[in-house]
Amino acid sequence: MNTIISAKAAASNGLLYVLDISGGRIFTVTPEGADKQILLTGCKNPDGIAVDLDAGRIYWTEMGVPHLDDGTISCADLNGQQRQTIIPGGITYTPKQICLDRKNRKLYWSDREGMRVMRADLDGRNVETLVETGHGDLDRGDQTRWCVGIAVDSASGHFYWSQKGPDNAGLGRIFRAGMKLPAGETAQARSDIELLYKGLPEPIDLELDLARRQIYWTDRGDPPNGNTVNRAPMDPPPGAGCLPEILVTHLMEGIGLALDLKSERMFITDLGGTVYCTRLDGSDAKTLLYVQGNLTGIAYASHAVPGE
Repeated sequence: MNTIISAKAAASNGLLYVLDISGGRIFTVTPEGADKQILLTGCKNPDGIAVDLDAGRIYWTEMGVPHLDDGTISCADLNGQQRQTIIPGGITYTPKQICLDRKNRKLYWSDREGMRVMRADLDGRNVETLVETGHGDLDRGDQTRWCVGIAVDSASGHFYWSQKGPDNAGLGRIFRAGMKLPAGETAQARSDIELLYKGLPEPIDLELDLARRQIYWTDRGDPPNGNTVNRAPMDPPPGAGCLPEILVTHLMEGIGLALDLKSERMFITDLGGTVYCTRLDGSDAKTLLYVQGNLTGIAYASHAVPGE
């Protein structure tokens, strides 16, 4: 990953939204790595971001200070104007990746120290807990309960999430459950949860290719399986021990992941401050930007131009 894209690259038909946790900011850049623009500042440990082109809005999570239970979710116009907090502190503990269910107009996110998967309306109303893996400080100390990544398949009625586990422990897992809670069941005890993959280094952000029924994720942890981007079937054969395909290696604490399925490419960020672009199979890797702070979430939006 050592090819640097020139700022003179051809004009893009899309835009990347990138979070820098160390700078508390959101910036945009073209998929060729050109025309970097600071969109928002003053974000308190931003981690996940989603773009709603239909409404002309972006949504992002701010983890806050984990032990203070002060995480928030905010939104703004595509150009950074009309900023507001839609989920205030005290409702979600440490919100991480966030995704948009376009069909049902809902936001889904994983709450790490809250040990939950949650959702709400786009204006922050009707907050629901869909999965709760633990409760209280004792459970909170068990990192296998921490929910981190999130992705939604509204057509099939499922959501997917990752639980990273302790650093380098090989206890990371990826799960799936129905978007509709089974009748008579609770978020603490639901019968429809499926464990899809286990024994992973530290799975972080998730993305779905629904047409090919494939799930992609970033994974922290030690090489050779950690600090990678992985791909695997969304519907693994039961009991077959399906193993993920490692597509990209040698990330510096990989976090963010965004797919541009139309152009057969993906974008990756890491805490080392680099934005990468590769083909969906991990080939033709390019470095778009480097030394950009400590990068977390990333989102790709086609034909999204700030100010329009």
